[in-house]
Amino acid sequence: MPVAPHIARLRTKVGHDLLLLPSVTVLPMDLEGRVLLVHQAEFHAWGTIGGAVDVDESPADAAHRETAEEIGTDVELTAILGAVGGPDFRITYPNGDQCAYVSTIFEARIIGRPPQPDDDEVDALRWFTRTQLLSEPALGSFATSTFRSLGWI
Repeated sequence: MPVAPHIARLRTKVGHDLLLLPSVTVLPMDLEGRVLLVHQAEFHAWGTIGGAVDVDESPADAAHRETAEEIGTDVELTAILGAVGGPDFRITYPNGDQCAYVSTIFEARIIGRPPQPDDDEVDALRWFTRTQLLSEPALGSFATSTFRSLGWI
């Protein structure tokens, strides 16, 4: 996963210590009410599209950038579903870096070309119904916490 330059600079000072970072979560929905999830190669789990907001970037701009980076298309942001944070939104990455995210959750609709995995961060895509989210054993912790906060699972 690429690290933004400002975060890389912080890491040279604080090492793997916990950073509080603003982030976005993008939930593309289709006409059947299914949500598009990405299979995150680094975690071997299904997760949401999203990531940290860069310096001087709005959450909406970050949502568009993260969507383009992860699935190669654009979205129309149709709603803000909420903002989440707290202990359930902490991640320790395989390299030991710790992050606590405060994330703006956007509902979205794909408006660009058909989505494709980036084959770096994301190695597969799949549409899920809410019922399928309940029974998916490989649903990542951040996605699980996001869907719980929304009352979807």
